[in-house]
Amino acid sequence: MINFDEEVRKFKPCLEVSQAEDAIYKNDVKDITDVLEEMLEQLKMEEN
Repeated sequence: MINFDEEVRKFKPCLEVSQAEDAIYKNDVKDITDVLEEMLEQLKMEEN
């Protein structure tokens, strides 16, 4: 039978997962709200 407490104690996260998390959190990707705000700003500038 599996001893879950022992397995949890032995668990070590994969370095690739940690590296992927860092890359994802550090990446400044625009979402749809950012894109729409930028488009509105451009339209306002063109009207003036």
